[in-house]
Amino acid sequence: MTTTTFTDSTAPDLEAGFKEAMAHMCAPVSVITTMVGERPHGTTVSALMSLSVDPLLIAVSMATTSESLSAIKSAGEFGVNVLGADQRHVAVRFATKGGDKFAGMPWRRQGALPRLDGSAIWLSCRLDSILPGGDHEIFVGAVTEVETDTAAEPLTYHGRQFGTHLAHRGG
Repeated sequence: MTTTTFTDSTAPDLEAGFKEAMAHMCAPVSVITTMVGERPHGTTVSALMSLSVDPLLIAVSMATTSESLSAIKSAGEFGVNVLGADQRHVAVRFATKGGDKFAGMPWRRQGALPRLDGSAIWLSCRLDSILPGGDHEIFVGAVTEVETDTAAEPLTYHGRQFGTHLAHRGG
């Protein structure tokens, strides 16, 4: 085991240490989608969490420079496509900037939102609120629809690599 400690007196090292620590947190990989007019928008995120059961809320974090964040603010709603283990290529495609990320990608409209085929979990959300978060913004979504493929293994991101969750066997 390697342990490295940084403090705010070593600011450049603290930032590098923080980035390394965050890379070692396992996170689900999701594509957040929305529609503005007839144009779908989407981006890959790993900063997603359940926030509340009463009311049903989730929180997602995106860079303030994200085109998709601007689209979500404009549309007032968004979809959460938690990717399945076999959707690494989808995560990579939607992590890029610019271009038509939906070209050649299997998707359909679910209500007014773009839904990616094969996602392990689908959530439809109404934009509830937006909070500042440094160079990111945290937006809260009120969940309006849920669908889960319980047989699908989730795509995860850990140590700067894609993978999936493996449950412990036994006790």
